[in-house]
Amino acid sequence: MLRIVVTTVLVVIISMTLQIPEVLISAYMVIFVTKENKVVTTLVGTLIILGATFAIAVSLLVYRFTFDFPELRIPAMAVVLFTGFFASRVLAIGPLGFGVGFVIAGTQSVAELMPSAEYLVHWLLWLWVAVTYPIALTVVVTRIMARTNKPESAGPPKPRKRLLAADAFTNPAHIHFALKVTLAAMTCYILYTAVDWAGIHTAFITCCFISLESIGATLHKGTLRLAGCACGGLLGFLSIMYLVPRMESIVSLAFLVAAVSALAGWVAAGSERIAYAGLQIALAFYMCILQDFAPDTDFVTIRDRLVGILLGIAVTTLAFRYLWPEHEADSHPPGAMKLHL
Repeated sequence: MLRIVVTTVLVVIISMTLQIPEVLISAYMVIFVTKENKVVTTLVGTLIILGATFAIAVSLLVYRFTFDFPELRIPAMAVVLFTGFFASRVLAIGPLGFGVGFVIAGTQSVAELMPSAEYLVHWLLWLWVAVTYPIALTVVVTRIMARTNKPESAGPPKPRKRLLAADAFTNPAHIHFALKVTLAAMTCYILYTAVDWAGIHTAFITCCFISLESIGATLHKGTLRLAGCACGGLLGFLSIMYLVPRMESIVSLAFLVAAVSALAGWVAAGSERIAYAGLQIALAFYMCILQDFAPDTDFVTIRDRLVGILLGIAVTTLAFRYLWPEHEADSHPPGAMKLHL
């Protein structure tokens, strides 16, 4: 929790001072990457930096052919999502496959909001900075502050994991899972684009991030996301109502961010059954408070984010309940890696 608070405050001060856009993403990456020890944090951080760099480069390349052609871009988003979620089931490094697929599809989904191709390129490049520099800073702070674990006594050698699951191309459940997530996410994207309500784009993100193999696990994760976002949104609402109008310097903002980050980090570092709610508390709060480089008292953001989350949970629930439903007993074949994001 202490590492999360220190790094988040540093990120907010650096981003506000240098006016690096997407401050909320930068702050969220800290709690997303921080793990129980320096080895895991360094490994996860390095993989995310490499994956984000590759994904944004690919997205720029894809935009060269799809920026003015939604009839090409939308099918490309669906193909990338399907590939990423299929990889999350069959690869030993499944979370990396998911991350690359999600970043490519997510960055392709903002074309309608961009006034020009030049603006889009600038935004994508700044997005790379906003994602990667907080991760590097998190790794540095973790290596300084995290205690070094004592070496454990050598035990029997662990069996090596296969890079590709043995049933990768024979078990239809992998394809069914990827299809369900892709259908749910693209349904939400088409809905909020059709009604011109870009503020609820969290529906697309929710479909991707709560989807797990079984119905029960997906519903549990969706409940944690909703509860965490409601808590973070409430804290953001109260802060905008009573604290933000009285803030005059970055020092007061740093103290506010530190207080809520401490709560979110404490929950995230706790039991695995509720840890995901901690990430969502932080995300919802940052979305409310870190909207721009100046104090913002707009409550529309809170409303739109929660509506998007509710829509994403509803669509994902319908897809997982009625399309090839999987139960806990049928999930996670031997050697498979669970996806925790």
